[in-house]
Amino acid sequence: MTGARVGGSVRPAEDAMLRAYRLWHEHTRRCADGCKDVRKALDGCESGRELWAAYRRACTGGPR
Repeated sequence: MTGARVGGSVRPAEDAMLRAYRLWHEHTRRCADGCKDVRKALDGCESGRELWAAYRRACTGGPR
């Protein structure tokens, strides 16, 4: 070994289900079309519904 040191940390790969949920959750916090104020994901905007559907597919292991 040359003694060289690699800086930074390696982030483990994010689980597909957790990534899909994180993307949906971040969307709902920023959405100006009403995703912030709804009680059910399916009552949100079209983008929010698509992100929620991606999360559901990741949970069931369905086709992407």
